[in-house]
Amino acid sequence: YGRIGSTIVEELRRQHVPYVVIERDPERVHEIIEQHGLAVLADASSEEVLKRVGIDLARGLIAAVGTDAENVYAVLTARGLRPDLYIIGRAETEDAERKLLRAGANRVVRPYRIGARELAQMALRPAVVDFFELATRSGNLELAIEQVTIADHSGLVGQTIIEANVRQRFGLIVVGIQRRAGRMEFNPPADAVMQAGDQLVVLGRTDGLRELEAAAAQAA
Repeated sequence: YGRIGSTIVEELRRQHVPYVVIERDPERVHEIIEQHGLAVLADASSEEVLKRVGIDLARGLIAAVGTDAENVYAVLTARGLRPDLYIIGRAETEDAERKLLRAGANRVVRPYRIGARELAQMALRPAVVDFFELATRSGNLELAIEQVTIADHSGLVGQTIIEANVRQRFGLIVVGIQRRAGRMEFNPPADAVMQAGDQLVVLGRTDGLRELEAAAAQAA
């Protein structure tokens, strides 16, 4: 629960996503609890601790502890307990990034590299950065970018984007489709077919997003 962890918690709170922080510093645990958060004083690389905080029910795990070695060990432990869990790891070096991926992380983030790229984008394309900040800012009720999963039994399976009438029915723009196999299709054509397990990356109003999520989960 340092600079990175506290920012992650702030974002999860804003989006009303339940979480639990595993932290070894008693003062930081007390700080989270005072802010009505959920935290345990423990070691995140312990199998027993991960089981106790509910890893079996978790949507994902973010390993953002102090050192690369600790993050690698935490990811390795979590992957052993949950082969299907979505895991994000923090790395300081390129070598640590490779090790985290080998340990089982789905994604690895190097904060300094991301920060440097964002600074460059702000200088080169300020209007683009402003647009995406507006679209992804928590609490923005007018516009949002979201991912919507097409359920195996959904009535949208086998339909094209235009057949599903995504633009007119939901007021949304499909900016990408991540296929079940992992391949991303950017700016898909209107005749792109949606399949079970696909993730639609859509842009639009939050009420339309909720309606599409319901349709994507509804049986045919």
